[in-house]
Amino acid sequence: MFGSKLISALTLAVSIVGFGTAAFSADVPAPGASPRIDAIKKSGVLRVGVLANTPWLVENTTGSGEPWEGPAWLLAQEYAKELGVKLQPIPVSHETKVPVLASNQVDLSITPLAETPERMKVVDFVLYSKTSICIFGRKDNKKLADAASIDAINSPDVTVAYFIGGAEEDWVKERFPKAKLRGVTSSSAPAPIEEIMAKRADVAPINRIQWVLLNKKVPGLAALPKENNCQDSSEKAAPVGLAIDKGQPAFLDWLNAVEKEMQPKLTADEARIVDTMK
Repeated sequence: MFGSKLISALTLAVSIVGFGTAAFSADVPAPGASPRIDAIKKSGVLRVGVLANTPWLVENTTGSGEPWEGPAWLLAQEYAKELGVKLQPIPVSHETKVPVLASNQVDLSITPLAETPERMKVVDFVLYSKTSICIFGRKDNKKLADAASIDAINSPDVTVAYFIGGAEEDWVKERFPKAKLRGVTSSSAPAPIEEIMAKRADVAPINRIQWVLLNKKVPGLAALPKENNCQDSSEKAAPVGLAIDKGQPAFLDWLNAVEKEMQPKLTADEARIVDTMK
């Protein structure tokens, strides 16, 4: 009798654990819950808008293997797998990467998009990463070498260069009100590197991913924050993710649930690609 009670108790415990696990699983919504998922399953294809944006989505031009790689592609592959359909990449441009959703040319726009108030008015996001800003300068510049953090740049002794009309202009003015600011005409470079190398400025802002490429190309540079080669910077941070057309709550909830389960793999894959850029 005691053995019977013990078995019953264990059975109940397993049932409770199983129920708890199911409650947090990313089960595909039942038929009728999401018209978008029903349409994708019926067609047998998940259409995704693609446009390269390293390190989140990188095109494979070798002619063999997957046509794309990176966390955005990894996540899209998982969506297609869970739905039991094929993944179909559809090229988009900077001008069409958002409008293609409203026109129903794609189900997801997986070209990495920064979440902005303007975009949030027309699409919903599934966020899995972020973009942010680093401050860089010459490694032999004592002002940069002695700086413990980006806060030290906000000083009358430091000159900060920036591109006039660039994405970082307003941030520079707000972040470093005490520094000397030097606005220059934008060029094809990702940052005003000429001002730094000519010593007309001590530091300049640059996107954290572009910093990795610049640091590899131009020797003798250093960046803030110093930790992890500035990849953990939270300065001017903006979430990055894929987008869907608005008005699809069940579809969005499922996409977010899958992303949550995939997050460790997505982060690791982004770090892998960043490492290949160094």
